[in-house]
Amino acid sequence: MRTLAPLMVLALFGCSLPMRVSLAREATPTRTSTPPATDVPATPTAPLGSSQNPLVLALSPSTQPGADVLSAGQVLTSLLEKNTGYSFASVIPPSEANLIAAFGAGNAHLATLSPFGYLLVSEAGSAEAAFAREQDGAIFYSAEFIAPAGPQTLSYFDAVAQANLAESSVALLQFENKKPCWTDARSPSGYVVPLGFLRQAGVTTREPAFLASHIAVVRAVYAGGICDFGGTYADARLYPGLEDELPESTEKLIVVWRTPSLIPYETMVLSRRLPVEMRRLLTRTLVDLMATPEGKQAVQTLYGINAMQVVTDGHYEAFRAVVRASGLHLADLLGP
Repeated sequence: MRTLAPLMVLALFGCSLPMRVSLAREATPTRTSTPPATDVPATPTAPLGSSQNPLVLALSPSTQPGADVLSAGQVLTSLLEKNTGYSFASVIPPSEANLIAAFGAGNAHLATLSPFGYLLVSEAGSAEAAFAREQDGAIFYSAEFIAPAGPQTLSYFDAVAQANLAESSVALLQFENKKPCWTDARSPSGYVVPLGFLRQAGVTTREPAFLASHIAVVRAVYAGGICDFGGTYADARLYPGLEDELPESTEKLIVVWRTPSLIPYETMVLSRRLPVEMRRLLTRTLVDLMATPEGKQAVQTLYGINAMQVVTDGHYEAFRAVVRASGLHLADLLGP
């Protein structure tokens, strides 16, 4: 089986395979059967997954990938080829927007996307969810609304039972015409999802303050005078060191309401242009590779994933609904 050792970088995106591309030079020598480092053979009729029309594995977007990433890309490509019988080419998109466009054009077949990037390819019908990154045994996490403790603020969250005492439509009405502190305009838990729940509840707030981080929101709500409430991941009040900096923070700052665990971490997706049987084979192969030290290390280096779970598009319906309710445009939520 021929291995496409060089990584096709940047130029692939926005075009259609097969094509001429510029390839990144690497220290690892390629086999003599590998085409010159400036060409991918133009064979439009070649079967998908053949050496003339390889499956495209997209690494994390970067304009300056490190040597460890390039090496891990070769390792994962080689393992996928060995275990599936298909040929693969690794590419590095310059941005997530380019990667999403590549799925639409058929120039990417396997990649990991941010929560909003996944929604974009899902709604476009160009890719489907295959795996969700797992953290602390879970693949989804929560956001919460925090506010200063006091007679004018009602908490609808039972800290002992770790459960809400009312629906959002009841708990969030107290924030009508109040000023929120959000983290940043692309944060799922620090802005988009809390905003979605507020809009579902019909709550209109004052002009918000964006403070760049979850910890900054906790500090601002604790200090008072900046905003009336804030949105963070659950539970940002317990961030290491904050209790020393902000004495009795968990008593002086209350959780008013916590969202369900519906915010995903990164999602590994497969192109819908791949035949169903090919997608199934890739899913089984990746499960097996994550059980090996070499495969797990490559995936961790490339995507920051230590563990993942098999998922389908249906797992994301609650997240999709609340993001839609926010009224924000998905394309504006992608990182730079």
